[in-house]
Amino acid sequence: MKKDEQLNAIQQYVKGLFRMDVTGHDFYHMKRVANTAKFLAEYENADSFLCEAAAWLHDVGDHKLFQQPNQVREEMNLFLKTISMSDKEVETINAIIQNISFSKGNIPETLEGRIVQDADRLDAIGAVGIARTFAYGGANSQFIYNENPQKTSIQHFYDKLLHLKDKMNTEKAKQMATDRHQFMEQFLDQFHKEWS
Repeated sequence: MKKDEQLNAIQQYVKGLFRMDVTGHDFYHMKRVANTAKFLAEYENADSFLCEAAAWLHDVGDHKLFQQPNQVREEMNLFLKTISMSDKEVETINAIIQNISFSKGNIPETLEGRIVQDADRLDAIGAVGIARTFAYGGANSQFIYNENPQKTSIQHFYDKLLHLKDKMNTEKAKQMATDRHQFMEQFLDQFHKEWS
């Protein structure tokens, strides 16, 4: 099976898994991350195919999204074998997926892993990142903001999103993150003015 056919099959697989997601981890999130990863891979002379494939699959088996994450990952690996992915490619994709999460605090060892991590983090900030934050909060019965802000959507900006600009791995991602970061700061300034 050709690489473009494999990527098309992966897209359809991901669409089946995430088509009903309302948390901001939907098919379109995967698509944006895959497109950004492909762009960064070409810019950084990395393996574009592996970056794009791993980016499409990066949330498969995420414990926040699946009740049985290990089973979901096993099913993904079986699927990848059915589309003629080599054992090495499957192993690399799994290594990337397991090492990009913000909460784990890892910096992936490979350039491809660092690129997918950057692509995912870029989609968490800026205008789309703001929208995704409130989609996730709403889907998880989280307050927008209140007098005890610790478990609110606004607090998520201070706990995570405002730190992402300085955690980008590649120079191009650092450049792309700057405008998105500034937009979030402007949004938070305006939000706090209106709130009070």
